[in-house]
Amino acid sequence: LFAFLSCSCHKMDLVFYQIGLFSVYHPYLVTTQLIVFPTVFSSHLVQHEVVANYSHLFWVPGSDLALVPYMLLAHIDVVPADENDGWEVPPFSAKEIDGFIYGRGTIDNKQSVMGVLQALEYLLIRGYSPQRGFFIGLGHDEEVGGLQGAMNIVKVLKRKGVQLAFILDEGLAVLDGVISGLQGPAALIGISEKGQATVKLSVFKAPGHSSMPPRESSIGILAGAVKRLEDNPMPILFGEGPERRTFEHLAHRFGLPIKFVMSNMWLFSPLIVMERSPDTNAFLRTTTAVTMFNSGVKVNVLPSLAEAYVNLRIHPAQTVEEVLEFIQSTVGDERVKMELVNGFDPLPVSSYDETSFGFQTIKKTLLDQFPQVTVAPGVCIGNTDSRHYTDLAKDIYRFAPTWIRPGDTQRFHGINERISKKNYEELVVFYFNLIQNCDIKELPSPHSAGHEL
Repeated sequence: LFAFLSCSCHKMDLVFYQIGLFSVYHPYLVTTQLIVFPTVFSSHLVQHEVVANYSHLFWVPGSDLALVPYMLLAHIDVVPADENDGWEVPPFSAKEIDGFIYGRGTIDNKQSVMGVLQALEYLLIRGYSPQRGFFIGLGHDEEVGGLQGAMNIVKVLKRKGVQLAFILDEGLAVLDGVISGLQGPAALIGISEKGQATVKLSVFKAPGHSSMPPRESSIGILAGAVKRLEDNPMPILFGEGPERRTFEHLAHRFGLPIKFVMSNMWLFSPLIVMERSPDTNAFLRTTTAVTMFNSGVKVNVLPSLAEAYVNLRIHPAQTVEEVLEFIQSTVGDERVKMELVNGFDPLPVSSYDETSFGFQTIKKTLLDQFPQVTVAPGVCIGNTDSRHYTDLAKDIYRFAPTWIRPGDTQRFHGINERISKKNYEELVVFYFNLIQNCDIKELPSPHSAGHEL
């Protein structure tokens, strides 16, 4: 069954990326779902509609109208993949090697798409009818901002007057052996997302012949500005955002002396050296990445224009405006023009205390299934479709129980993306249990009985 799901969804992606026609992509998706999830699409209980031609919205009403509904999100689109980039297998073949399914989208984000629908299929087959209603939203353009899929789903829900108890989207995961010094796996539930901004830097100078160059060229001036940005990173803001709580929750799983330091970060936080690793540096500050540099048209012509694009992921304690001011002062050259291409501030911080229904229900579901895992709140350094849903819910969480081990982070948008069959089964069980756990009116006790799949 898993191989069929994977082959179906990845062949579907191959159609999308190689032909580039949604008119081909969409019927294939619907046909696949009708075959694999017949109960979901035939149940009188489930209401399904296509939004913006290619996204999908499901509504499963609850029997208790006093219970505020919640929503599960995932996205069906993936980034392109080329076998020539170094894939061990064709990226849309869903080939199985040593218990792993290889293919683009297996951990971003087809595992959640299929996991949620498979869980619902099993529940409906068993005659399940929820007490608390819930929505499922599957966007089709998350990888390019969700401006058509997620935003139009939100418009539909707003017209219906929907307000949600919480939302669960992709984001963070179960990290096993990824955090240096941490004893055992940790499940980080994203309670916020970093903001993002793309800034264009440009320098204009009169063109000329390369035989008579000026003291400074447009390329040289801009290169100097870029170098100053890289030499002067944004300030460390560790402790001013929710990332501090992540390490406080994990402190007891570190060995000495790190355990003592993590438990007393009010005293030791300036001494914690985390910025040396790109993985942990991203939690400390707004990151600056120069991603494009363009200039010149001919080897013997001095270019009149040099442009560079800078992508910034904004720490929860900063705003877009503050970041722009920092760039302007760091560059410190009036000849370098700055333009904000696009950007948005960090997302609000969702609740995660003992009274938080969404966080505690997700946490309970995790610990019932994975008692060896330490659960902690975290900050999602990437962005998801859920950022468009802030008007519908105060509490938005970014997590799926995908197990990430050393080397796996490079598979996101990289080569040899894969998921184990065992982990996919765990995802189905997680959503199967989460949906049922959400039926309660009161917060769950930490270790009550789970549900048998």
